[in-house]
Amino acid sequence: MAAPEVWTERMLTALVTGLKGNRWFSLVDKVYQFETLVAAWEKVQSNAGGSGVDGITVNRFQKTCPDGLLVLKKQLQEASYQPKPVKRVWIAKPGSSEKRPLGIPTVRDRIAQTALRRVIEPIYEATFAEHSYGFRPGRGCKAALRRVQHLLDEGCTWIVDADLKSYFDTIPKARLMAGRRADRGWPRAGVD
Repeated sequence: MAAPEVWTERMLTALVTGLKGNRWFSLVDKVYQFETLVAAWEKVQSNAGGSGVDGITVNRFQKTCPDGLLVLKKQLQEASYQPKPVKRVWIAKPGSSEKRPLGIPTVRDRIAQTALRRVIEPIYEATFAEHSYGFRPGRGCKAALRRVQHLLDEGCTWIVDADLKSYFDTIPKARLMAGRRADRGWPRAGVD
């Protein structure tokens, strides 16, 4: 869903009807808009979570919140914002003795990431496949399972469940980055 503090009526229309040239230009001003940062902060605050490498908790950030958001706004506006390294912790995998890595960004970085997501998510959501459920707003495992049940009820008899071990660790990043499109500077959808 498009964030009301970000998306104007004209922009919402462009999401539905399409955009001339199929390109959005300079959305960064929407990211550092104070209302966007406040909404992002509220989302980060509601999720709580641990502190990042700087040791600043959600509660500690709250004590200086308006000033902290204004500093972040200025850094984003001036393109001087630099994210901190991500704190690495290891958490147990359910039903296994193995552990998996978890990265915890700082509260400030989570606010910046959430603000950016609020701006660009509606653009991508407009083009995603209808039956794609992972990491999408209002969708998840239960919605995917309801879809599977619907297909079973319609007579489908095959289900394929695949879990690729360490999938993101094995993506050939150098090849992916080398395959940038010359016309836009974006990575290609596929790799040769």
